[in-house]
Amino acid sequence: MTDKYLNFANSPLGAKLADALGLPKPMKLERYKSGQPVIKGSVLLGGGGTPELLESLAAALKSIGAQTVAHAQLPQWTPIANKAGLMTGRWGVDGKPGEKVKALVFDASGLTDSTQSDALYQFFHDAARSVLPCGRVVILGRPPELCKSPRQATIQRALEGLTRSLAKELKKAITVQLVYVAQGAEAQIESTLRFLLSPRSTYVSAQVIRIGKPVGTPTMPADWAKPLAGKKVLVTGASRGIGASIAEVMVREGAAVICLDVPQAQPGLDEVAAKLGATALALDIGAADAPQMLVDAAKARGGWDVVVHNAGITRDKTIANMKEHLWQMVVNVNLSTQERINDALVESGALKTGGRIVCVSSISGIAGNLGQTNYALSKAGVVGMVQSTAPLFAKNGITINAVAPGFIETAMTAAIPFAIREAGRRMNSMSQGGLPQDVAEAIVWFASPASSGLTGNVVRVCGQSLIGA
Repeated sequence: MTDKYLNFANSPLGAKLADALGLPKPMKLERYKSGQPVIKGSVLLGGGGTPELLESLAAALKSIGAQTVAHAQLPQWTPIANKAGLMTGRWGVDGKPGEKVKALVFDASGLTDSTQSDALYQFFHDAARSVLPCGRVVILGRPPELCKSPRQATIQRALEGLTRSLAKELKKAITVQLVYVAQGAEAQIESTLRFLLSPRSTYVSAQVIRIGKPVGTPTMPADWAKPLAGKKVLVTGASRGIGASIAEVMVREGAAVICLDVPQAQPGLDEVAAKLGATALALDIGAADAPQMLVDAAKARGGWDVVVHNAGITRDKTIANMKEHLWQMVVNVNLSTQERINDALVESGALKTGGRIVCVSSISGIAGNLGQTNYALSKAGVVGMVQSTAPLFAKNGITINAVAPGFIETAMTAAIPFAIREAGRRMNSMSQGGLPQDVAEAIVWFASPASSGLTGNVVRVCGQSLIGA
């Protein structure tokens, strides 16, 4: 559905009226298009304490093809960057800001005490006004739960508050993320940097991401333009909306896609599959025999590499007015079915070693929603499933992660009453709804063979919704 206010606010007259009346002025977001570079513009580096990730950063930014400059507080960046083959320079002269940049990257991994937080202040105080519209900010730290001392854990945990506040302050559609990198996982950051620094992450902001040691054997794509080349990907609920967009982006990334939906959606399913050159599979995943049927279908194709659990339903009523079968239906389709399918595919080997499971949760499962106790329980359960099964599936070399969409422009949200729809659109740091492509891009990042350090993560695709945690 078209956001008419977004277009109006970006017109000359609309911009003036919005300023005069104090109305939101959502900026048109930059979104990824095939063939474009990861980032257009320079990356400004900063750090505090004794940064531990600079060499890994230099290698990743070299691979990405980024141009870099260094803040005065980080003189050690120049020799490290030059050693990696990166052209770089110093940002700012005589205490004055330097050039406008597309991204800020701060290595906070060396902060071990709260008294060192001045390094954060100095960097962001100097550079906050120098980020271009639709820019990116990435803060890198160490997981607090793995820190060697309480004081180190304290300052590392404090980075979450900084991240969320910066994401609300910088405006201009600038996103801010915090990435915790475990000891020994330094070589796993490239996939995440490629996502977070690029237009692919345009509707993802204020998120905390954990990168751990690789699950299985790490693999870098032969061609980053087609990272899923040769991979077989199942996408459920693929006949329309977010599911159709996931399938489309997977094909763009080189995957052979199996589009699944219920038999009732066969016409739309066939249309999507034909358009993408994908395979259509009509199946009710809520049926008792669905897990075995999927195992058989996967093995008939030599096994699958990625499973995307997108299929889901809503049956909204307050719990006092809800019939029992509506409760059972939603929980079965949105949660219990995923558990059964995951167990069957992993135990049978139908999901291959090195495989990826990506689930679609919802902001409703995080913040709750009136009239959605069944749906919120099921989507919060998806979060629990991801976090609890990640260490178990890792033994099979398989990762599992989830995305939690906020307000996404689909046929479902178009049917929401006008006032509620507008509130959903505006009550986030981007002041607009996201697109199905935004959800798909995050899923592709988790699905990449280069994302073996990512498991047990739940990332919101909500433009930093102002509702909920």
